[in-house]
Amino acid sequence: MIILIGSEKGGVGKSTLATNLAVLFATYGNDVVIVDADRQGTCANWAQDRSENENVKIDCVRQYDNLKPTLDSLKKRYKIVIVDCQGRISQEMRTGLLSADIVIVPFKPSQWDLDTLPSMLNVIKEAKDFNEKLTSYAVMTMAPTNPSMDDLNQAKDFFKNYDDITLLNAAICERKIYKEAASMGLSVIELDNQKAINEITGVLNDLLKNENE
Repeated sequence: MIILIGSEKGGVGKSTLATNLAVLFATYGNDVVIVDADRQGTCANWAQDRSENENVKIDCVRQYDNLKPTLDSLKKRYKIVIVDCQGRISQEMRTGLLSADIVIVPFKPSQWDLDTLPSMLNVIKEAKDFNEKLTSYAVMTMAPTNPSMDDLNQAKDFFKNYDDITLLNAAICERKIYKEAASMGLSVIELDNQKAINEITGVLNDLLKNENE
């Protein structure tokens, strides 16, 4: 399975989602590789830090420009391939979508983020013309922990206008633990913060549930 994580907007938690999902998949016994297609190298740096501790290893390769040949090759060797694209519509994103089984679009709970989604959805729609198996999901990230906020419901209203993408019910909140985990090459599921653990496992469970329906 190839999962591409991409957004037209930077700073929405793509690398956080990629690394945490990778570790979670690996703990379930899957061979996992991250393809870092962002020239900032966030995931590659995280993987290097991780290689220095005794936790389960996550392979990571850096690849730019045309991703399709690399992804098609890696899919034969790994159960799960997770692609972290840079925060813009790029050649890496467009070519990666041609091989991906799933695309996840993270977004922050702000009108500015929602305003960037239509152009991203157009790119996904174009990719589906050539890759019919591609399914698309959106997930709210960096959401406020204040339970009085109604951001998810507002996002649900937004996504009612789009049939080609499914908004996951699970969301990831703005928590310091995600940064702390990243700085050590870890996932939040390897640290003692049950709320964060519930969030990332909720995203994966919600994703797999939708895929199996």
